[in-house]
Amino acid sequence: MSSPERDFVRAHLDDLHADLDAWLRIPSISADPAHAPDVAASAEWLAAALRRTGFPVVEVWETPGAPAVYAEWPSADDGAPVALVYGHHDVQPVDPLGLWEHPPFEPTRVEGADGPELHARGAIDDKGNVAMHLLGMRAHLVATGRDTPAVTVKVLVEGEEESGSPHFAALLRERADRLRCDVVVVSDTGMAAPDVPSAVVAMRGLADAEITLRGPAVDLHSGSFGGGVPNPLHAMATLLASLHDQHGRVTLPGFYDKVRPLTDRERELMARVPFDEAAWLAGPAASRVATGEEGFSTLERIGARPTAEVNGMWGGYTDPGHKTIIPAEAHAKITFRLVADQRPADLAEQVRGWVAANLPAGIQADVHVPAGGVSPCSSDLDSPAMAALLAAIGQAFDRDPADVLFTREGGSGPEADLVDVLGAPLVFLGAGLPTDRIHSPNERVLLPMLYRGAEAAAHLWRELATVPLRAQ
Repeated sequence: MSSPERDFVRAHLDDLHADLDAWLRIPSISADPAHAPDVAASAEWLAAALRRTGFPVVEVWETPGAPAVYAEWPSADDGAPVALVYGHHDVQPVDPLGLWEHPPFEPTRVEGADGPELHARGAIDDKGNVAMHLLGMRAHLVATGRDTPAVTVKVLVEGEEESGSPHFAALLRERADRLRCDVVVVSDTGMAAPDVPSAVVAMRGLADAEITLRGPAVDLHSGSFGGGVPNPLHAMATLLASLHDQHGRVTLPGFYDKVRPLTDRERELMARVPFDEAAWLAGPAASRVATGEEGFSTLERIGARPTAEVNGMWGGYTDPGHKTIIPAEAHAKITFRLVADQRPADLAEQVRGWVAANLPAGIQADVHVPAGGVSPCSSDLDSPAMAALLAAIGQAFDRDPADVLFTREGGSGPEADLVDVLGAPLVFLGAGLPTDRIHSPNERVLLPMLYRGAEAAAHLWRELATVPLRAQ
C-alpha cells in the first residue's frame, strides 16, 4: 500500500540519513563531565535541526546539569489538541571500546539479516527515535497540504536521561505552563520485532540501594583470626543469597504489598506477542537459561513484574596473587524494578528491614537508599489517544489497528514525572527493537524500522486531531 506520508518519507530518506550522520558524531555522553561540551553541542545541533524543519519556536533550556531542547509548532486550527513529544539527546558511555566493530561515533551502514542497519552509539537510544520526528513532521505537512500541523506539537528533548534525569522533574515544574498538553508521545522505546507492529503500554520504575557491611575495625590476618571472627564478605554473600526465595520472589518485607496484579486481559494481550525464548537467550542476552519468578512467562517477568538485581559486590583483596585477610568491609549495589502502584519511596524501609532480619551477630550495616528514584507508568489501553496511536502504527505497517500488539518495557525513564507534573496521558511511539543492543557495544538501528517510525509519526498528528483528547 501507499500513502502521501509514505511517499514523502521514502523520497526523503537521504535527509534522515544526513541528520543522523551529523548528530551521531557528537559524543553526548551525559555521565562523563568531560563530555559536557559535547552534550551542549548536541542540544544546539537539535535546536538548529528543529528550526530547519520549520518549528517557529525553538529554545535551548539550561538546567543545573545538561541542557534540554524545547520546540513548539502551534496548529492554526481553533481548539486543536496539544501533543508533547518526549525524548533525550544524551547517550550512554561506550565502554568497553574494544568490543565495538566500528568506532562508536562514526555512523556506519551495515547490511544485516533484516535489512540495512546503522551502527553508532545513540543510533536508536535515542537520537534515531527523535530524528524520525523531523522527517515525520515534514511528511505530515506535505501529505495534508497544511502550513501548520493538525495538532499543536511541542517537543521536549532532555540531555540527562542516561544519567537518571536528575533535574528533569524540576524543569517540568518550572516550565509547566509552557509544556501543558493533552497527550504525551514518548519516543524512547520500540516494538516487538521488525514485522510485528506494536506499542509499549507500560514502563517499570526504578529504585536503588547500596549496602556496606562492617566487621573487624581493620583487615585481619586470616590465619590468626579466621574461624574466630565474622567475615563481612561471608555475611554479604549470605545476605544477597537471601534476596530471593526458592520461587524467585523478592524477600523484602512488604515488597509485593502494592503490586497491581496483571489482569486476565493484560496477560492475554502479552501472550499474543510473538516471543522465541531460545532466540532471545541466544541474542544479546547470550544466556544459557531463562529464570525468575515462578508462575509468570519470561515476557511477563521482564516487562510486567517487579525485580531485584545485584549489580555489583566487592570488598577485601582483589589484586593479583593472594592476601590472606579477613576484610573489614564488604559492599554491594542493588537495583529494583517497580511496577504499577509501587513507589520508590517505599524501598528504603523495605531494604533496611530485610538487612536487619538477615544480619549475623558482630556485623554492622549501613544502608543507603537515595531519595527520588523512578516511578512506574502506563497507558490507558482504551483511551482516544491510544486509538489514534494504533491507527497511525497500523497505517505505517499496512495492518488493521486491531492487529497492533501491546508490549511492556522493562526499563525505566522519567515518563512518570511527565504524568505527575503535566497530568496528561501517555502513549509510546518508538522504532527500536529488542536486538538493537542499546547500552551495549555495537548499538544499532534497523533503518526500515526508522522509516516506519517516521511514517507513523506523520500519521499520528492527523489521527490525534480526529479524537476527543480533551474529553478525557
